[in-house]
Amino acid sequence: MTESPATKFIAAILIVVAPFAMGAFFLAWGPAGQYQLTNPQDDGYVQPRDVGGVVSKTSESTVSVLCDVPGKGNIGSAWAVTLKEAAYKDYKQVYITNHHVVADCIGKEKYLSVARAYKKPVAARIVTLDKENDLAVIVSDLKVPSLKISENPPFPGYWVMTSGSADAYEGSVTFGAVLNTNESEILFTANVSQGNSGGPLVDNEGFVIGTVSWISKVEQYNGAKMIDAMCSKILKCDGEYYWEW
Repeated sequence: MTESPATKFIAAILIVVAPFAMGAFFLAWGPAGQYQLTNPQDDGYVQPRDVGGVVSKTSESTVSVLCDVPGKGNIGSAWAVTLKEAAYKDYKQVYITNHHVVADCIGKEKYLSVARAYKKPVAARIVTLDKENDLAVIVSDLKVPSLKISENPPFPGYWVMTSGSADAYEGSVTFGAVLNTNESEILFTANVSQGNSGGPLVDNEGFVIGTVSWISKVEQYNGAKMIDAMCSKILKCDGEYYWEW
């Protein structure tokens, strides 16, 4: 059977176009594949592919911390984690917060409680205090999913998210980036307010890299105690730091 001129023309076009189409496919595959990466070890600079998933996971593991000493009512935040250290062997999970969030309840723990966003508070008590690093560990019968600590240290430019009770608005979430770090703190650009103290600062995998600790009233960044600061009294680290820098 003899091919028509039209059929030969179409075949010729396909022969010419096919290599270009395949090239375009492979060129597009590289950026598309990288877009799927959210591991900070590979690319901590991009936002998560599933932002809603990171928000949901982090929020359900963040609680409000209430220190309702008469005349000194205070609200902060805390994040749940499971620690293997001997000091916490009797607890399936603990809550990390700031020392200044629970300070007024030291010796007055009957006024200390934790709560899911806008839910009934549940009694809590203090297990560990680290005033120097402004950190504390508290426990409660309230159980929420535990967050995981990041295996990778943060670097300037990394995507980050906070969760907490900003200005007593429980369940608040903000996004930003790491501005810089020092030996014990992470400076970040996400907006936080009073009440965020003690909440988690997470990377683009939803892993914790720090505990929100202070706000700046004059600069355009805020601060969190990085996981390395927990090595002082909370975590048993191999050496001075949790991460190998």
